[in-house]
Amino acid sequence: MDDMNRSCRDFTAVLASGEPTPGGGGAAALCGAVGAALCGMVASLTTGRKRYEAVETEIQQLLKRTNALQDELLEQAAADAEGFLPLRRAYGIPKDDPARESVMQRAAEAACAAPLRIMELCADALDAAGRLADIGSRLAVSDAGCAAAILKGALEAASLNVLVNTKTMTDRAAAQRLNERCFALLERGAEGERIFRAVRGQLT
Repeated sequence: MDDMNRSCRDFTAVLASGEPTPGGGGAAALCGAVGAALCGMVASLTTGRKRYEAVETEIQQLLKRTNALQDELLEQAAADAEGFLPLRRAYGIPKDDPARESVMQRAAEAACAAPLRIMELCADALDAAGRLADIGSRLAVSDAGCAAAILKGALEAASLNVLVNTKTMTDRAAAQRLNERCFALLERGAEGERIFRAVRGQLT
């Protein structure tokens, strides 16, 4: 069953079980989708209002963009589970099998793809959250701040699913390249703290 077609209660029940998937990556994707959806909420509450007509075009663009990010983040929950399957199988290869090392390397690299994409999507949604905090409806500014906090957490959670895989790689040059992408995205994720503090400042 596609994890994202389950109810929230079913999804979290499986998450809490001994099943290997969904795991941290799927949880990060779901949280990222929630953050992107909050961005959509702020945009929806802003669009069509006379007070914000000067930014109407940009708000419409942000609404379209965050809806797309929400959808793709949900898709990445399933992609993360699928990406883990080859690695799960690779762990079952006997340690004295000469092919084990290369199979493990390829599987670990493949398992990094979805978490890295989740990080990219969360970073893009954070950009939208920051803009919505600036120009969106003041009645929903707290929701923009919530989106930023959630997206930052989701991005950071996804990063650990990259690093746990690169740590096992024997090809350290490949691991370093993936780590560098991960660290660059973590830098983008730091924007979430700035947005959160800015919104908090408006509310206190």
